[in-house]
Amino acid sequence: ELQHLTPERQVRSIDGLHDLLRTLGPLSVEDLEVRSDGVAVIDALSDLASSHRAIQVRIGGHPLWAAIEDAARLRDAIGVQPPAGVPHVFLQPVDTPLADVVGRYGRTHGPFTSHAIANALGLPVGVADSTLAMLENAGRVARGVFRTGAEREWVDLEVLRRLKRRSLAVLRHEIEPVEGSALGRFAPQWQRAGGEPARGRAALGEAVRRLQGVDLAASVLERDVLPLRVADHAPLLDQLMLEGEVVWAGRGPLGGKDGKVALYLRSQLGALWTPTGGDAPESAVHDTLRAHLADRGASFFHDLYQAAGGGDPEAVLDSLWDLVWAGEVTNDTLAPLRAYARSRGGSSRGSGSPGGRTVLGYNFPPHASGRWSKLTVPEREPTVAATSWAELLLDRHGLLTRSHVLAESLPGGFSGLYPVLSRMEEVGKVRRGYFVEGLGGAQFALPGAVDRLRAAAATGVIGLASTDPANPYGAALPWPSTTREGLDAGETRFARSAGSYVFLVDGSLAGYLERGGKRLTLVDVTPDLQGQMAREIASIAHRHRRLTLETVGGSPAVDSWLAPALREWGFVSALRGLAFRG
Repeated sequence: ELQHLTPERQVRSIDGLHDLLRTLGPLSVEDLEVRSDGVAVIDALSDLASSHRAIQVRIGGHPLWAAIEDAARLRDAIGVQPPAGVPHVFLQPVDTPLADVVGRYGRTHGPFTSHAIANALGLPVGVADSTLAMLENAGRVARGVFRTGAEREWVDLEVLRRLKRRSLAVLRHEIEPVEGSALGRFAPQWQRAGGEPARGRAALGEAVRRLQGVDLAASVLERDVLPLRVADHAPLLDQLMLEGEVVWAGRGPLGGKDGKVALYLRSQLGALWTPTGGDAPESAVHDTLRAHLADRGASFFHDLYQAAGGGDPEAVLDSLWDLVWAGEVTNDTLAPLRAYARSRGGSSRGSGSPGGRTVLGYNFPPHASGRWSKLTVPEREPTVAATSWAELLLDRHGLLTRSHVLAESLPGGFSGLYPVLSRMEEVGKVRRGYFVEGLGGAQFALPGAVDRLRAAAATGVIGLASTDPANPYGAALPWPSTTREGLDAGETRFARSAGSYVFLVDGSLAGYLERGGKRLTLVDVTPDLQGQMAREIASIAHRHRRLTLETVGGSPAVDSWLAPALREWGFVSALRGLAFRG
């Protein structure tokens, strides 16, 4: 197209031939003939010459035709002598002849080497290079390797933008969208939340990096999310926190018995931090604790208790946890958070709290342990924050849609990330297309993720916490509509709530275990999968240490088709249903 070699860009008149010489520069008769349709080229050139619109020149020993407007430019740039009879007005010097000639070559060619342009214009390679460098500084051309196996090349920036737009358009249309269940297979595999959990510090570092900024219930984080990704993660995670590489932050209370937390790499905390949205706790005790941590730095609870003036230690501890859930205070390990989650945030009044510590005559509970410090968040620049979040969400999900961003509750939403994602597409870091059916046209994916999405293998049954980012349902994918048979509750209300679980069969939602584990709703599961379903339910029950399943698909659990398999996995008949005994 740039060289007018496509049928729709061929010239069809004598005026078009003149415009072609002005656009492309000097051309031979043969060059003009292959770029024209229905034009007697030799006769047309004779007419152009007689009317002082074209001239004959020699460049590199080859006879060529040029627009008369280029007479002075070609003379001053590459030493072409104009023929006799050229009107004086066309021989006046121009400001930047060499840059004009080299720039025109760039505008009318794809990526080219210095040798190619030097040969075409009859220039020394060094002169071509120095002129191109000047155009590069002016923001008109770029250098790089643009074709596989090529040496260093040059390209006009507008040509490069057109090449990228065309290439991206091809990539967008070369893949047919897959159905939603393919995303259900892909997401757990991409996030390594299915199968045998990995081990070691590197695996934990990768898991934390991908989970950054996800608001998860404290009771879910270490019971349901991290164990699926990394085995024996707790000691390593505490070590990373003691070394200052990882930090945790409260993200708001969940009733009086739980709270949301998020993990961050300390180096990225400033870029990824978003306000919790809650009101800051205000009381004299809260202000005293803030002041002490600001003045004295990291402190043990007994120091904070003394600073607060003593009194009821439980009241001081409650005030401290108010600051934790507000995102103002953190701890150097997860030990107090684990204790809080195990006790379900309940009272530790009295002196019998196991694992507590007696100081100044008081037995402080385990969720007062460790060193507490003010959570200091560096200032962030909005563009850096948007870029960091775009890169993180792509790393976490592989494929990013508007629904993903909405589920993350990110300030600014998808529109805030869209310019960054578009820029990443332009430079080839991500691909945009219609990859998953029904999720809209604004889908961005890492290049490797697209292939893995289409090739995701069958997974069997996978049980996930409903709030796990590896569960696409209720976030990127809509919940299915189904009704519990035999129940008065009517239509099932699925939700990504702490303590509930989903069961995916080869990516499709097959079951939903409600918070508390009493009712299992079946969506699309067949009896031949009862062994795998029972195994996943038993794994959840083991993590909870107790669970009593009352109904399965709207029928009593003890009479369901799943009951024999559940009994093989450690469930026994109890007063209310099937109870897990391990």
